[in-house]
Amino acid sequence: MRVDLLTREYPPEVYGGAGVHLEYLAAELRRLPDPPDVRVRCFGAERDEPGVTAYQTPDTLAGANAALQVMGVDLAMSAGAAGTDVVHSHTWYANLAGHVAKLLHDVPHVATTHSLEPLRPWKAEQLGGGYALSSWCERTALEHADAVIAVSAGMREDVLRCYPAIDPARVGVVHNGIDSAQYAPDRGTDVLARLGIDPDRRSVVFVGRITRQKGLPYLLRAAHGLDSDVQLVFLAGAPDTPEIAAEVTGLVQSLRDERDGVVWAERMLPKPEVVQVLSHATVFCCPSVYEPMGIVNLEAMACEAAVVATATGGIPEVVADGETGLLVPIDQATDGTGTPLHPDRFVADLRERLAALLADPARAAGMGRAGRRRAIEAFDWSVIAERTRAIYRSVLG
Repeated sequence: MRVDLLTREYPPEVYGGAGVHLEYLAAELRRLPDPPDVRVRCFGAERDEPGVTAYQTPDTLAGANAALQVMGVDLAMSAGAAGTDVVHSHTWYANLAGHVAKLLHDVPHVATTHSLEPLRPWKAEQLGGGYALSSWCERTALEHADAVIAVSAGMREDVLRCYPAIDPARVGVVHNGIDSAQYAPDRGTDVLARLGIDPDRRSVVFVGRITRQKGLPYLLRAAHGLDSDVQLVFLAGAPDTPEIAAEVTGLVQSLRDERDGVVWAERMLPKPEVVQVLSHATVFCCPSVYEPMGIVNLEAMACEAAVVATATGGIPEVVADGETGLLVPIDQATDGTGTPLHPDRFVADLRERLAALLADPARAAGMGRAGRRRAIEAFDWSVIAERTRAIYRSVLG
Protein backbone atom coordinates (compact mmCIF):
# COMPACT_ATOMS: atom_id res chain seq x y z
CA MET A 1 0.00 0.00 0.00
CA ARG A 2 1.31 3.44 -0.94
CA VAL A 3 0.06 6.42 1.04
CA ASP A 4 0.75 10.05 0.13
CA LEU A 5 0.58 12.43 3.09
CA LEU A 6 -0.33 15.94 1.94
CA THR A 7 0.51 18.84 4.25
CA ARG A 8 1.65 22.40 4.41
CA GLU A 9 3.97 21.80 7.37
CA TYR A 10 6.74 19.24 7.58
CA PRO A 11 10.12 19.44 9.35
CA PRO A 12 12.02 21.64 9.50
CA GLU A 13 9.20 24.03 8.56
CA VAL A 14 6.86 23.37 11.48
CA TYR A 15 4.93 26.08 13.30
CA GLY A 16 1.90 24.29 14.79
CA GLY A 17 0.39 21.04 15.97
CA ALA A 18 -0.37 19.76 12.47
CA GLY A 19 3.31 19.85 11.57
CA VAL A 20 4.21 17.94 14.73
CA HIS A 21 1.52 15.39 13.90
CA LEU A 22 2.90 14.83 10.39
CA GLU A 23 6.47 14.47 11.63
CA TYR A 24 5.61 11.62 13.96
CA LEU A 25 2.83 10.01 11.94
CA ALA A 26 5.09 9.57 8.91
CA ALA A 27 7.88 8.09 11.03
CA GLU A 28 5.60 5.71 12.95
CA LEU A 29 3.76 4.49 9.84
CA ARG A 30 7.15 3.51 8.42
CA ARG A 31 7.99 1.58 11.61
CA LEU A 32 4.85 -0.56 11.57
CA PRO A 33 5.10 -4.27 10.72
CA ASP A 34 4.59 -4.61 6.95
CA PRO A 35 4.67 -0.81 6.66
CA PRO A 36 2.99 1.17 3.90
CA ASP A 37 5.09 3.03 1.35
CA VAL A 38 4.80 6.53 2.82
CA ARG A 39 5.38 9.58 0.63
CA VAL A 40 5.14 13.10 2.00
CA ARG A 41 4.17 16.10 -0.12
CA CYS A 42 4.60 19.42 1.64
CA PHE A 43 5.02 23.16 1.10
CA GLY A 44 8.27 25.09 1.23
CA ALA A 45 11.95 24.50 0.66
CA GLU A 46 13.30 21.28 -0.79
CA ARG A 47 13.83 18.51 1.78
CA ASP A 48 16.68 16.00 1.92
CA GLU A 49 14.57 13.22 3.46
CA PRO A 50 13.87 10.33 1.06
CA GLY A 51 10.24 10.10 0.00
CA VAL A 52 9.54 13.78 0.73
CA THR A 53 8.73 16.24 -2.05
CA ALA A 54 8.29 19.96 -1.43
CA TYR A 55 6.29 22.38 -3.57
CA GLN A 56 6.57 26.14 -3.94
CA THR A 57 4.07 28.78 -5.04
CA PRO A 58 3.80 28.90 -8.85
CA ASP A 59 5.58 31.94 -10.30
CA THR A 60 2.36 33.10 -11.94
CA LEU A 61 0.73 33.42 -8.50
CA ALA A 62 3.53 35.33 -6.82
CA GLY A 63 1.94 38.32 -5.14
CA ALA A 64 -1.57 36.89 -5.39
CA ASN A 65 -3.91 36.44 -2.43
CA ALA A 66 -2.38 33.95 0.01
CA ALA A 67 -5.28 31.50 -0.37
CA LEU A 68 -4.85 31.48 -4.16
CA GLN A 69 -1.16 30.72 -3.69
CA VAL A 70 -2.09 27.75 -1.52
CA MET A 71 -4.53 26.48 -4.13
CA GLY A 72 -1.80 26.70 -6.77
CA VAL A 73 0.50 24.55 -4.66
CA ASP A 74 -2.33 22.10 -4.04
CA LEU A 75 -2.84 21.51 -7.75
CA ALA A 76 0.84 20.67 -8.21
CA MET A 77 0.73 18.34 -5.19
CA SER A 78 -2.29 16.50 -6.55
CA ALA A 79 -0.50 15.92 -9.85
CA GLY A 80 2.51 14.52 -7.99
CA ALA A 81 0.36 11.93 -6.20
CA ALA A 82 -0.02 9.80 -9.35
CA GLY A 83 0.48 6.13 -8.53
CA THR A 84 -0.63 6.28 -4.90
CA ASP A 85 -3.29 4.06 -3.32
CA VAL A 86 -4.55 6.57 -0.73
CA VAL A 87 -4.10 10.31 -0.25
CA HIS A 88 -4.25 11.68 3.28
CA SER A 89 -4.54 15.47 3.63
CA HIS A 90 -4.06 17.61 6.71
CA THR A 91 -5.66 21.06 7.26
CA TRP A 92 -7.36 23.25 4.67
CA TYR A 93 -3.95 24.06 3.20
CA ALA A 94 -3.75 20.58 1.69
CA ASN A 95 -7.40 19.47 1.66
CA LEU A 96 -7.93 20.69 -1.89
CA ALA A 97 -4.88 18.71 -3.03
CA GLY A 98 -6.43 15.59 -1.52
CA HIS A 99 -9.79 16.20 -3.15
CA VAL A 100 -8.33 16.88 -6.60
CA ALA A 101 -6.02 13.85 -6.31
CA LYS A 102 -9.06 11.70 -5.45
CA LEU A 103 -10.82 12.84 -8.61
CA LEU A 104 -7.76 12.83 -10.85
CA HIS A 105 -6.31 9.46 -9.83
CA ASP A 106 -9.50 7.70 -8.68
CA VAL A 107 -8.13 6.92 -5.21
CA PRO A 108 -9.65 7.29 -1.72
CA HIS A 109 -9.11 10.54 0.16
CA VAL A 110 -8.67 10.56 3.94
CA ALA A 111 -8.66 14.00 5.61
CA THR A 112 -7.51 14.76 9.14
CA THR A 113 -9.10 17.82 10.76
CA HIS A 114 -6.71 19.67 13.05
CA SER A 115 -8.94 22.76 13.06
CA LEU A 116 -11.96 24.03 11.15
CA GLU A 117 -12.28 27.25 9.16
CA PRO A 118 -15.84 28.07 10.37
CA LEU A 119 -14.47 28.11 13.92
CA ARG A 120 -11.63 30.49 13.07
CA PRO A 121 -13.42 33.53 11.65
CA TRP A 122 -10.63 35.82 12.84
CA LYS A 123 -8.62 34.45 9.90
CA ALA A 124 -10.52 36.94 7.76
CA GLU A 125 -8.08 39.46 9.29
CA GLN A 126 -5.23 37.59 7.61
CA LEU A 127 -6.74 36.42 4.34
CA GLY A 128 -9.42 38.96 3.45
CA GLY A 129 -11.45 37.44 0.62
CA GLY A 130 -9.11 34.46 0.76
CA TYR A 131 -10.97 33.29 3.87
CA ALA A 132 -13.94 32.47 1.64
CA LEU A 133 -11.58 30.43 -0.53
CA SER A 134 -10.01 28.57 2.40
CA SER A 135 -13.49 27.79 3.71
CA TRP A 136 -14.58 26.51 0.29
CA CYS A 137 -11.50 24.30 0.00
CA GLU A 138 -12.15 22.74 3.40
CA ARG A 139 -15.89 22.24 2.92
CA THR A 140 -15.53 20.72 -0.54
CA ALA A 141 -12.79 18.32 0.53
CA LEU A 142 -14.38 17.18 3.78
CA GLU A 143 -17.85 16.67 2.36
CA HIS A 144 -16.43 14.42 -0.40
CA ALA A 145 -13.69 12.63 1.56
CA ASP A 146 -13.96 8.86 1.95
CA ALA A 147 -13.03 9.20 5.62
CA VAL A 148 -12.57 12.13 7.96
CA ILE A 149 -10.32 11.78 11.00
CA ALA A 150 -10.98 14.09 13.95
CA VAL A 151 -8.17 14.51 16.46
CA SER A 152 -10.61 14.40 19.38
CA ALA A 153 -14.21 13.56 20.14
CA GLY A 154 -14.80 17.28 20.61
CA MET A 155 -13.46 17.90 17.12
CA ARG A 156 -15.72 15.19 15.72
CA GLU A 157 -18.73 17.01 17.17
CA ASP A 158 -17.48 20.25 15.61
CA VAL A 159 -17.06 18.59 12.19
CA LEU A 160 -20.62 17.25 12.20
CA ARG A 161 -22.03 20.54 13.47
CA CYS A 162 -20.18 22.69 10.94
CA TYR A 163 -20.71 20.29 8.03
CA PRO A 164 -24.02 18.46 8.54
CA ALA A 165 -23.86 17.04 5.00
CA ILE A 166 -21.10 14.67 6.11
CA ASP A 167 -22.24 11.14 6.99
CA PRO A 168 -21.33 10.60 10.68
CA ALA A 169 -20.26 7.04 9.80
CA ARG A 170 -17.36 8.51 7.81
CA VAL A 171 -15.98 10.52 10.75
CA GLY A 172 -13.71 8.74 13.23
CA VAL A 173 -11.45 9.84 16.08
CA VAL A 174 -7.70 9.30 16.20
CA HIS A 175 -5.96 11.47 18.79
CA ASN A 176 -2.66 13.20 18.35
CA GLY A 177 0.23 11.40 19.99
CA ILE A 178 3.42 12.18 21.86
CA ASP A 179 7.00 10.96 21.60
CA SER A 180 7.74 10.42 25.28
CA ALA A 181 11.43 9.82 24.57
CA GLN A 182 11.93 13.25 23.01
CA TYR A 183 9.50 14.96 25.35
CA ALA A 184 10.94 13.88 28.69
CA PRO A 185 12.10 15.83 31.76
CA ASP A 186 15.37 17.70 31.19
CA ARG A 187 16.88 18.91 34.45
CA GLY A 188 19.62 20.93 32.77
CA THR A 189 19.60 24.70 33.15
CA ASP A 190 21.69 26.04 30.27
CA VAL A 191 18.66 27.10 28.22
CA LEU A 192 17.07 28.70 31.29
CA ALA A 193 20.22 30.70 31.93
CA ARG A 194 20.34 31.98 28.36
CA LEU A 195 16.68 33.04 28.47
CA GLY A 196 16.98 34.65 31.91
CA ILE A 197 14.76 32.14 33.75
CA ASP A 198 15.61 31.46 37.40
CA PRO A 199 15.19 27.70 38.09
CA ASP A 200 14.69 28.43 41.79
CA ARG A 201 11.62 30.62 41.25
CA ARG A 202 8.12 29.39 40.52
CA SER A 203 7.02 29.87 36.93
CA VAL A 204 4.04 29.83 34.58
CA VAL A 205 4.95 28.86 31.01
CA PHE A 206 3.04 29.45 27.76
CA VAL A 207 4.09 27.91 24.44
CA GLY A 208 2.23 28.71 21.24
CA ARG A 209 1.57 31.00 18.32
CA ILE A 210 0.24 34.50 18.88
CA THR A 211 -3.18 33.97 17.37
CA ARG A 212 -6.72 34.59 18.58
CA GLN A 213 -7.42 30.92 19.20
CA LYS A 214 -4.51 30.52 21.64
CA GLY A 215 -5.99 33.07 24.07
CA LEU A 216 -2.68 34.60 25.17
CA PRO A 217 -4.22 38.02 26.00
CA TYR A 218 -6.42 36.34 28.64
CA LEU A 219 -3.38 34.80 30.30
CA LEU A 220 -1.55 38.13 30.20
CA ARG A 221 -4.49 39.77 31.99
CA ALA A 222 -4.75 36.93 34.52
CA ALA A 223 -1.06 37.22 35.33
CA HIS A 224 -1.55 40.63 36.97
CA GLY A 225 -3.05 39.03 40.08
CA LEU A 226 -0.34 36.41 40.62
CA ASP A 227 2.35 36.65 43.33
CA SER A 228 5.10 39.06 42.34
CA ASP A 229 7.85 36.43 42.70
CA VAL A 230 6.25 34.16 40.04
CA GLN A 231 8.03 34.18 36.70
CA LEU A 232 5.95 34.48 33.54
CA VAL A 233 7.54 32.76 30.56
CA PHE A 234 6.08 33.19 27.08
CA LEU A 235 7.57 31.15 24.24
CA ALA A 236 5.43 32.71 21.52
CA GLY A 237 5.85 32.51 17.77
CA ALA A 238 5.22 35.22 15.21
CA PRO A 239 1.83 36.95 15.52
CA ASP A 240 -0.86 36.31 12.93
CA THR A 241 -1.78 39.96 12.47
CA PRO A 242 -0.44 43.42 13.36
CA GLU A 243 -3.53 43.92 15.53
CA ILE A 244 -2.89 41.01 17.87
CA ALA A 245 0.84 41.77 17.82
CA ALA A 246 0.13 45.26 19.14
CA GLU A 247 -2.31 43.96 21.76
CA VAL A 248 0.09 41.33 23.10
CA THR A 249 3.06 43.70 23.07
CA GLY A 250 1.10 46.24 25.11
CA LEU A 251 -0.05 43.63 27.63
CA VAL A 252 3.47 42.25 28.07
CA GLN A 253 4.83 45.76 28.62
CA SER A 254 2.12 46.40 31.21
CA LEU A 255 3.30 43.35 33.14
CA ARG A 256 6.94 44.39 32.88
CA ASP A 257 6.04 47.82 34.25
CA GLU A 258 4.83 46.27 37.49
CA ARG A 259 7.08 43.23 38.04
CA ASP A 260 10.28 41.48 37.03
CA GLY A 261 10.59 37.90 35.83
CA VAL A 262 8.64 38.42 32.60
CA VAL A 263 10.39 36.44 29.85
CA TRP A 264 9.16 36.70 26.26
CA ALA A 265 10.99 34.70 23.58
CA GLU A 266 9.57 36.22 20.40
CA ARG A 267 10.21 33.16 18.25
CA MET A 268 9.55 29.45 18.38
CA LEU A 269 12.52 27.78 20.06
CA PRO A 270 14.04 24.46 18.96
CA LYS A 271 12.34 21.44 20.49
CA PRO A 272 15.12 20.55 23.01
CA GLU A 273 15.05 24.09 24.37
CA VAL A 274 11.27 24.04 24.79
CA VAL A 275 11.56 20.70 26.59
CA GLN A 276 13.98 22.14 29.14
CA VAL A 277 11.72 25.13 29.83
CA LEU A 278 8.66 22.91 30.20
CA SER A 279 10.57 20.58 32.52
CA HIS A 280 11.19 23.43 34.97
CA ALA A 281 7.69 24.95 34.81
CA THR A 282 5.67 24.96 37.99
CA VAL A 283 2.60 25.24 35.79
CA PHE A 284 2.07 25.14 32.03
CA CYS A 285 -0.88 27.25 30.87
CA CYS A 286 -3.02 26.74 27.76
CA PRO A 287 -5.63 29.54 27.70
CA SER A 288 -6.95 28.63 24.23
CA VAL A 289 -10.50 29.53 23.21
CA TYR A 290 -10.34 27.04 20.33
CA GLU A 291 -8.28 23.86 20.51
CA PRO A 292 -9.34 20.70 18.65
CA MET A 293 -7.01 18.69 20.86
CA GLY A 294 -4.05 20.72 22.10
CA ILE A 295 -0.92 18.66 21.44
CA VAL A 296 1.09 21.24 23.38
CA ASN A 297 -0.66 20.05 26.56
CA LEU A 298 0.59 16.54 25.88
CA GLU A 299 4.11 17.88 25.38
CA ALA A 300 3.96 19.67 28.71
CA MET A 301 2.54 16.62 30.47
CA ALA A 302 5.30 14.41 29.05
CA CYS A 303 7.82 16.85 30.53
CA GLU A 304 6.12 16.48 33.94
CA ALA A 305 4.54 19.93 34.02
CA ALA A 306 1.16 20.38 35.67
CA VAL A 307 -1.32 21.94 33.23
CA VAL A 308 -3.93 24.65 33.63
CA ALA A 309 -6.01 24.73 30.45
CA THR A 310 -9.36 25.88 29.10
CA ALA A 311 -12.13 23.28 29.19
CA THR A 312 -12.84 23.60 25.48
CA GLY A 313 -12.57 21.43 22.37
CA GLY A 314 -10.50 18.30 22.87
CA ILE A 315 -8.52 19.59 25.86
CA PRO A 316 -10.65 17.73 28.47
CA GLU A 317 -9.80 14.48 26.65
CA VAL A 318 -6.10 15.16 27.30
CA VAL A 319 -5.92 16.95 30.64
CA ALA A 320 -7.51 14.95 33.46
CA ASP A 321 -9.03 17.61 35.73
CA GLY A 322 -7.71 17.33 39.27
CA GLU A 323 -5.27 14.60 38.29
CA THR A 324 -2.83 15.98 35.69
CA GLY A 325 -3.89 19.61 35.99
CA LEU A 326 -6.86 21.92 36.37
CA LEU A 327 -9.43 22.85 33.74
CA VAL A 328 -10.83 26.37 33.47
CA PRO A 329 -14.57 26.59 32.70
CA ILE A 330 -15.66 28.82 29.85
CA ASP A 331 -18.97 29.93 28.38
CA GLN A 332 -18.33 30.74 24.73
CA ALA A 333 -20.01 32.62 21.91
CA THR A 334 -21.60 30.38 19.30
CA ASP A 335 -20.59 32.62 16.38
CA GLY A 336 -17.48 30.56 15.67
CA THR A 337 -15.02 32.84 17.48
CA GLY A 338 -14.99 30.94 20.77
CA THR A 339 -14.92 34.33 22.54
CA PRO A 340 -15.74 34.04 26.26
CA LEU A 341 -19.22 35.36 26.98
CA HIS A 342 -17.93 36.56 30.35
CA PRO A 343 -14.26 37.43 29.74
CA ASP A 344 -13.66 38.89 33.20
CA ARG A 345 -14.95 35.71 34.82
CA PHE A 346 -12.80 33.57 32.50
CA VAL A 347 -9.71 35.63 33.40
CA ALA A 348 -10.54 35.37 37.10
CA ASP A 349 -11.06 31.60 36.92
CA LEU A 350 -7.81 31.23 35.01
CA ARG A 351 -5.97 33.28 37.62
CA GLU A 352 -7.56 31.31 40.49
CA ARG A 353 -6.42 27.93 39.12
CA LEU A 354 -2.93 29.14 38.35
CA ALA A 355 -2.64 30.59 41.85
CA ALA A 356 -3.88 27.36 43.43
CA LEU A 357 -1.09 25.28 41.89
CA LEU A 358 1.57 27.96 42.33
CA ALA A 359 0.68 28.03 46.04
CA ASP A 360 1.19 24.26 46.30
CA PRO A 361 4.26 23.27 44.25
CA ALA A 362 4.19 19.75 45.71
CA ARG A 363 0.68 19.23 44.37
CA ALA A 364 1.73 20.65 41.01
CA ALA A 365 4.73 18.30 40.88
CA GLY A 366 2.49 15.32 41.61
CA MET A 367 0.17 16.34 38.79
CA GLY A 368 3.19 16.61 36.53
CA ARG A 369 4.26 13.05 37.28
CA ALA A 370 0.70 11.82 36.72
CA GLY A 371 0.63 13.73 33.44
CA ARG A 372 3.69 11.96 32.11
CA ARG A 373 2.21 8.59 33.02
CA ARG A 374 -1.01 9.48 31.19
CA ALA A 375 0.87 10.71 28.12
CA ILE A 376 2.82 7.47 27.83
CA GLU A 377 -0.11 5.14 28.49
CA ALA A 378 -2.80 6.80 26.36
CA PHE A 379 -1.08 8.75 23.59
CA ASP A 380 1.84 6.72 22.24
CA TRP A 381 2.49 7.37 18.53
CA SER A 382 2.71 3.67 17.62
CA VAL A 383 -0.94 3.25 18.62
CA ILE A 384 -1.91 6.35 16.63
CA ALA A 385 -0.16 5.04 13.51
CA GLU A 386 -1.86 1.63 13.71
CA ARG A 387 -5.28 3.23 14.07
CA THR A 388 -4.56 5.45 11.08
CA ARG A 389 -3.50 2.51 8.92
CA ALA A 390 -6.72 0.73 9.84
CA ILE A 391 -8.62 3.67 8.35
CA TYR A 392 -6.58 3.44 5.14
CA ARG A 393 -7.48 -0.22 4.86
CA SER A 394 -11.15 0.51 5.47
CA VAL A 395 -11.40 3.00 2.59
CA LEU A 396 -9.58 0.62 0.26
CA GLY A 397 -12.15 -2.07 1.00
